[in-house]
Amino acid sequence: MRLYALMNFQDVVLFLFPTLIFILLFGMALGFSCFHGDKSRQAATRIVHTYPDDIRERNAPFPLALLLIIVGTILWAFFYILVTGLTGVTI
Repeated sequence: MRLYALMNFQDVVLFLFPTLIFILLFGMALGFSCFHGDKSRQAATRIVHTYPDDIRERNAPFPLALLLIIVGTILWAFFYILVTGLTGVTI
């Protein structure tokens, strides 16, 4: 049993919202993976280097969803540490 009932609610919020945000971002990633423009189309088709066995390397754009998920994870970790420290909860 927890000492304070509010800590249970805080844990639920800290687990629920990042999960919902991740599900929404992942759903967006399935429909739209990167910004499409003339430069990204040229980069996706231009072959930069050819390796043995006819393996070709291209400089395709980095998917937007992966960028948002990585940035969101870093921000969530920062604010989790900040809120935990400011509320005085010991881990």
